[in-house]
Amino acid sequence: MHRSMDEPTGGAGLPAARSHPTARPGPPPLAGTGEERPDPAVLGALLRRHGWQRRGGAPGRYGRWTPPGSAAGTTSLLVPESAGFPDSGELIEEALLALGRSAAPSARDILLSLTLPSDEIRWWREVPETAAGAAGASGWTEAEELRSAARQVLMAGALAARGRAGYHGARHRRKARAALDDALIGPGADGRSLTAYVPVASGRAVAVRLCHALHATREAVDYQRATGGMEAFDSAVAAGVGRELTEALIALVRGSEGARIDLRWAPAAGTPDGCPARPAPVEFSPGDLPALRAAGARYLRDEPAVQVRLTGAVVRLRRSGPRGAGIVRLRVLAGAEVAHVRVELDEEAYRIAGHAHLVGLPLRVEGRLENRGGFRRLTGACQVAPVQVDEAERDRLMKALQENVDFFEEACAGEEG
Repeated sequence: MHRSMDEPTGGAGLPAARSHPTARPGPPPLAGTGEERPDPAVLGALLRRHGWQRRGGAPGRYGRWTPPGSAAGTTSLLVPESAGFPDSGELIEEALLALGRSAAPSARDILLSLTLPSDEIRWWREVPETAAGAAGASGWTEAEELRSAARQVLMAGALAARGRAGYHGARHRRKARAALDDALIGPGADGRSLTAYVPVASGRAVAVRLCHALHATREAVDYQRATGGMEAFDSAVAAGVGRELTEALIALVRGSEGARIDLRWAPAAGTPDGCPARPAPVEFSPGDLPALRAAGARYLRDEPAVQVRLTGAVVRLRRSGPRGAGIVRLRVLAGAEVAHVRVELDEEAYRIAGHAHLVGLPLRVEGRLENRGGFRRLTGACQVAPVQVDEAERDRLMKALQENVDFFEEACAGEEG
């Protein structure tokens, strides 16, 4: 089974997810659908990547491929060397049909990569055999820990692709999730590995940034363990390293004997500029955890506050009494890459915010987004004023007000923010 990045698995703060259908029988993707046939060189590269063996065939014309392991005797594909031969199209279609019927676990993965060219990111995690595992249990907990850590690594890469920062917090998360909407995650047969398929069209920037960031993290950890210095982590921010990635790697390695991440480019798309054609796998061990934890704490501590001028819809107002300062929650419409912010306003600014909410107008405010709490808190608020919008937007905001009238009931009740 493959899962998309937005499938729910119960992990706090992680995207939700649905199952990706892999049921058989049925015609495989690309076979008999009228879609453009895949390049034979791409099919050959994917077969080789997934451990299929070439066993003979006419040199320079075609090769015969068989799957690895116990499925080797059940499937045999005849794949042309190029599309230039008269029978190439027929051979490719027969190979696709054979893949669709094959019992080899990798067959569906190959078809998936042909249907939607994707970069592949693979995780391996060496976990000590538990008593449950020795008794024949499925290792469900270990598999979920691996899945959660892998998704955190992907999110760290997507955030870094949006912009370099030692700590992103709540910033950029909507667009980072959007970049991973089409990513699929599938478990390995052994339960200790996982593969993410990141479509080139929507996620190549994420894969490229992860390639650079993972190797920069490995180099920074090596430097810290050899010298005790943290300077390499500072310079690694430019490569995409930050607290989100160090936390993801801690989650991946913690409780294991070591972990490895391997990245393979989609053959159909080629190698991206500035990256090796075959990136070396990156490994981390429990001995790396102190350096990763120290780096994460350093990134969190050193990331500066951000001066912003944002526009947001008032969705909640709270103060302890009928007069005085209060707390306002804004749904950010423009000016900051966060979904919501919490703002403390003086009495006059709070009155302006309440009036804007009543008449369905957004609010503009200037201040500093503090890194404490993930850039969800605005301090030093000033220049608070309602913003005029067109009738359609105003109607939409008023509808949201009617659906959330309890916000004002809470404010009148004098609840603390």
